[in-house]
Amino acid sequence: MAESDSILGAELWAWREKALADAHGAGVDAAEVDWLLMAVADVDRLSLRLGTVRQRFPSGSLRESHITLRYSLAELDRRWQQRLTQRTPVQYLVGETPWRDLMLTVSPAVLIPRPETELIIDLAEAAIARSPIGDQLAQGIWADLGTGSGAIALGLAQTFPSAQILAVDFSSEALAIAQENANRAGLQNRITFYNGSWFEPLAFYRGQLSAVVSNPPYIPSALLPTLQPEVINHEPASALDGGDDGLNDLRILATQAPKFLVPGGLWVVEMMAGQGEAVQELLEAQGCYRDIQVCLDLAGRDRFVQAIYAP
Repeated sequence: MAESDSILGAELWAWREKALADAHGAGVDAAEVDWLLMAVADVDRLSLRLGTVRQRFPSGSLRESHITLRYSLAELDRRWQQRLTQRTPVQYLVGETPWRDLMLTVSPAVLIPRPETELIIDLAEAAIARSPIGDQLAQGIWADLGTGSGAIALGLAQTFPSAQILAVDFSSEALAIAQENANRAGLQNRITFYNGSWFEPLAFYRGQLSAVVSNPPYIPSALLPTLQPEVINHEPASALDGGDDGLNDLRILATQAPKFLVPGGLWVVEMMAGQGEAVQELLEAQGCYRDIQVCLDLAGRDRFVQAIYAP
């Protein structure tokens, strides 16, 4: 654990000014400087925007003061240099990231949860609201396959308070972080964690799942070297690589889910933009899915596919 430090607000402000200039020179979003500062120091967003660094006190008052950092200014600068020179994602540098209304612990063992993935929870909620057996499904057993940081499992647990959530990941390191996030959110009693690949640890739940939800690896292997260095050099390749056509794991989810879903159960996954038609064809080929829909993200790109299991 890096040693904490206390410095004058003016000293921290001087560091911020230099960091902003360095960010501009390195082509890094300058907003990340303040993200980093607010994660490691008890400073106020408004004061950063106005040009004064002031400490936030429990009473809500703001005043010029010494600022306590989670670690020394030298360590803060070392981490910022990692961002500039090694393109380490700022989320890994601070060890956490916001997602929906949660703050999630992250490390290079897990994919950083993206804002667009937040929509998968909303899609699931809307699908259950439309379902003639929605009340039954909302109180059933839900599986988040390839849970990573646990983001989707936590979002489901919040949205469906009567559901039992299963979170599966083949990485024990990722699963440990997901469990930490469940504890952090106070949802540890709502989620059961399983170490294994896709449906393999869930044999006991055949024919019992209300929903299968997943953000699997979906990037074609040949495209991996073209990804931003923040992604390809730092995030786990196993969470990115979807095989030759990017559909390896989506095929598993499409073909194996019918063994586990209850009639009328929900199937919803995230995919890469442009894969909607291919995933729809995968589901149609199974002959047991209806109401197959390709859903768009906020940028208007096909990002999700959902369907109802109808044997």
